[in-house]
Amino acid sequence: MIPPNSTTRLLSYVAGIGLAVLATITPVAAQQAGKIRFAVGPFQATPGDTRNAYEPFFRHLAAAAGRDFDLVVTTDWAGIATALANGQADAAWMGPWGYVLANKEGQAQAIATVKYDGKPFYHAIIVARPSLTLAKWPEDAKGLSISFADRGSTSGWLIPTFWFKSREIDPKSYFKYREGASHPANEIAVANGQVDLATDYDRNLRSMIERKLIAADAVKVVWTSEPLPNDALVARAGLDPALTEKLREAALGIDETAAKTLLPPHYTGWVPATHKSYELIEQAGASLGIIKR
Repeated sequence: MIPPNSTTRLLSYVAGIGLAVLATITPVAAQQAGKIRFAVGPFQATPGDTRNAYEPFFRHLAAAAGRDFDLVVTTDWAGIATALANGQADAAWMGPWGYVLANKEGQAQAIATVKYDGKPFYHAIIVARPSLTLAKWPEDAKGLSISFADRGSTSGWLIPTFWFKSREIDPKSYFKYREGASHPANEIAVANGQVDLATDYDRNLRSMIERKLIAADAVKVVWTSEPLPNDALVARAGLDPALTEKLREAALGIDETAAKTLLPPHYTGWVPATHKSYELIEQAGASLGIIKR
């Protein structure tokens, strides 16, 4: 159990393997070579899939800055926050809650927000087995099994936890609860009947259906959140301001045509961002007693 008001302990709790992997990109030789150390979370079903999908973007940023780069794909979300705070990563593409944790832990700063199908926002969702009858939500789901994502996930943990608790529901006692899975794993678990319900986000569900990782009728959406700010491009505190600006300009300069080769499908570019862009996420974390505002 994570004590309230302890961002540092939260990050230590969930960093796990992700932080251990990130440690591999900090050798002195890499720093002497002037490499930019990038990190990205588990957006795809496997680390290899994530690397293939996101590496062209980071290669573009590094080229714009005239630098070589390393890219590590983490196995959880909050491990990136810890890595940015510890100076193990210079910049990252990360989820909104992971960014807020990174800001609270080490003053990392959002410099851009990604657009998906032209929009800088998305929704958290909860999916269910199609055979379940859930006429009244969440009452008809009480006692069912549910899988939340890891505690560094915005849509997979923070927002659904906040939503339930704002209605005086403790998910851990209301459901047969488990947590820590990746978003793709959550969808597959529901599709395979291993769990009744799972958290996810709409972009991931659409992507998995398009890539035929699950069938369109393998799950059904039973809850959708209000709009949430999309993923952030984040720079660590203390990164050379000139380099930070080059990374920002390189991201903002990606138009819809360039996005087709530099970004994963449906991502169409970036818009400017500051910490205030993620105020809604910060409010949710504060309301749960995890961070202080």
